Amino acid sequence: MCIRDSINNEDKAMFRNVRRKTREISTEAAKQLLKTERRGILAVNGEDGYPYAIPLNYYYDEERNKIYFHGAMAGYKYDMIKLSDKVCFTVVGKEQIKNPDEQWAPYLRSAVVFGRCRFMENTPETMEILKALAMKYFPTEDIADKEIAASGKAVQMYEIVIEHISGKEVQEKLSLIHISEPTRRSYIS
Repeated sequence: MCIRDSINNEDKAMFRNVRRKTREISTEAAKQLLKTERRGILAVNGEDGYPYAIPLNYYYDEERNKIYFHGAMAGYKYDMIKLSDKVCFTVVGKEQIKNPDEQWAPYLRSAVVFGRCRFMENTPETMEILKALAMKYFPTEDIADKEIAASGKAVQMYEIVIEHISGKEVQEKLSLIHISEPTRRSYIS
């Protein structure tokens, strides 16, 4: 689903649809992955055309249509986002066995988000979002509050404004079937 709409076609973001429609999951299922999974992978445009992807903790706010994460106020990720705010964020769900006879070939769901990332100012609202992020990972509010008090002001909060989200489900055995015979043989041997 493309979130961003624009009257000016030059401004409109163009995102590819999932190629194999039979593997596509609904936008709601992709959002559910964003809500429930604990880690995602942020990909940014790196130096010399090399992408840079890093796993991180995050908080998804469906109502605001944003993903939040924290990091240092310096470093490679910070520098690359300063240069280009276009990012991709991917979440992979847990493997599922749907057929007991095919435990070797689990199903796997993923959600892919494209959006713009920005640095957040240190405001009371940002601190509320940091607390929501902390509560996703810490077992009690007391522990979350102590961590925020100890290092919250030294943290750079980031937000990704979601422009496009898609998701799919694949089964490993199906992936191998669609590979050419010579390539498949090289995987097996």
